[in-house]
Amino acid sequence: MNVRAIGAETTASAATTTPVEKPEGSPHARTTGRADDDAEQTVAALVAKARAAQQAFEQAGQNALDTAAAAAAWAIMEPRRNRQLAERSVRDTGLGNVDDKFRKNYRKTLGLLRDLHGQQTTGVIARDEANGIVEIARAVGVVAAITPSTNPAATPANKIVNALKCGNAVIVAPSPKGYSSCALLIGFIHEQFAKAGLNPDLVQMLPAPIGKAATAALMRQSDLVVATGSQANVRMAYASGTPAFGVGAGNVASIVAASADLHDAAQKILRSKTFDNATSCSSENSVVIEDAVYRPMLAELAACGGVLLNDAQKAALQAAMWVDGKLSAQCTAKSAETIARVAGLDEIAAQHPAFLMVEESGAGDDYPFSGEKLAPVLTVYRAADFAAAAGMVRRIYAYMGAGHSVGLHSTDPAQALELGLSLPVARVIVNQAHCLATGGNFDNGLPFSLSMGCGTWGRNNFSGNLGFRHYLNTTRIAYPIEERVPDPDDLLGDFFARYGR
Repeated sequence: MNVRAIGAETTASAATTTPVEKPEGSPHARTTGRADDDAEQTVAALVAKARAAQQAFEQAGQNALDTAAAAAAWAIMEPRRNRQLAERSVRDTGLGNVDDKFRKNYRKTLGLLRDLHGQQTTGVIARDEANGIVEIARAVGVVAAITPSTNPAATPANKIVNALKCGNAVIVAPSPKGYSSCALLIGFIHEQFAKAGLNPDLVQMLPAPIGKAATAALMRQSDLVVATGSQANVRMAYASGTPAFGVGAGNVASIVAASADLHDAAQKILRSKTFDNATSCSSENSVVIEDAVYRPMLAELAACGGVLLNDAQKAALQAAMWVDGKLSAQCTAKSAETIARVAGLDEIAAQHPAFLMVEESGAGDDYPFSGEKLAPVLTVYRAADFAAAAGMVRRIYAYMGAGHSVGLHSTDPAQALELGLSLPVARVIVNQAHCLATGGNFDNGLPFSLSMGCGTWGRNNFSGNLGFRHYLNTTRIAYPIEERVPDPDDLLGDFFARYGR
C-alpha cells in the first residue's frame, strides 16, 4: 500500500506512536507513557516560554495581533527570503521544484492575508441584540503545529500566521527532512518580530533531531494541535488527549464529462498534475473520462505533454514506484522524466514528458495506481457515462481519499450538484485546476488554506478548509430577553395533519 497523504500536504516520513493518556485533572502534565524524559523536559521548557509570551500577547489588542501576523507573512513573502526558502526546501527534502514552491509560498500567504484582512479576532466580535447574545473572541493558547516535508515553509507559515492573528503562540514540529527550511523560516520571522518589538517566544520550533517522543510531548502539552502530514501523525494528534484538527488522506479524482471543453480540461489537469511535481494531495491522481469523449480527451492530454504507457511500460513503472508495498523515494515528487528513467523507460524519458499516464479499470490494493502517487503520474479510467464515472470515483474513494474533494469538467451545473449530493467529498471543484483551487484561489470563493478537512468520511472532525476561526475560542454573554414560548401547533402542525395527534 502506498504512503497516504493528508489535507493539502503529505510526507513520506510517517511516524507512528502509542496513544498515551493525560492524568485526570491535569491536562498538561507529563504522562506515565513511553515518552522520553529528556523530550518531555525540553518541550516543557518551550511551552513555558510560549505560554508566558502568549498570555501577554493576547491582551495587547487587535493591532498587536495584526502586526504579528503581518510580520510572519512578510517573512516568507519577501522575494529574496522566499527564494532562499524554496531552494532550501527542495535541496533538503528532494521534493518538488523551486519555482513552484516560490509561487506557492507567495500566493498562499497573500491569499491568507486577504482572508484575514479586517477580521476582528480579539474582544467583542458580534452582537445579536434580538437574541441578547454578545460574542467575544478568545485565544486558545499554545498551538502545536505539526507540518510535513512536502511544504516545509508554506505550511508552517500558514499555521503561524493564523495562530498569531488569533492571539496565540505556536510551536512547530517540522518533519525531519523539512527541519532546516522551517528553522530558516522562523529565523526570518524573528527578524521581522525584532523590527516590531514582538517577543520571539511567540513562535518556536522543536530542536533537532525531530523524533516521535518530542512531537508526542508537544501534542500533549499544548492547548491545540493542528496536524498536517502523514496519517500516522494525524492519528497521534487525535490520540494525544489535546483538542486537535487533523486532515484526511488525499487521492483526488477528476471526472471529464461528455459536455466538457476538452482542451480547457486538459490544460487545467496539466497545471494541477505537474505543479510542484504533484506534492499536493489536491493534485489529481486519477481522471475518469466518459466513453463518448475518451479518445479525444486522451489526445488533448497527449498534446499538452502527457505520455500514455503501454502494458509493459506500466508494469515497469509500477515496479519502480512501489518497493515492498511502499512508495519509493526515488519517484516521489520527482519530474516525470526522472521517474521514467528510474523505471528504465529511457525511450519515454527522451520525450521529456510533462506527466505519465496509465490506463486502469479497478481500485484497491490490487490496483496500486488507483491510490495516491505523489508524482506526476495520472491514472486514466474509461466510464460508459456520467453515472458510471461517479460510481468509479466512489470505488476509488472507498479505497483511499474519502472526504477530500472531486474535480469535475463539465458544462452541466446539475452534474456538480449530483456529485455534491452523492459522493463522500467535502468539495466539488468545477472547471478549475484542482490542486490550485481546492485550498482557495483568487478566482474562487474557498478560503486559502494548506490543510483541508475531510469530514467524517476521512475520519476528521471538520470538513472545511482549516482557517483562523479554528484557532479561536468564543465566549458568549447571554442577556435576558422577552420570553418567547412557541405554540406546539406551530411546530408540529404538519405532523399532526398527516398522522394525527
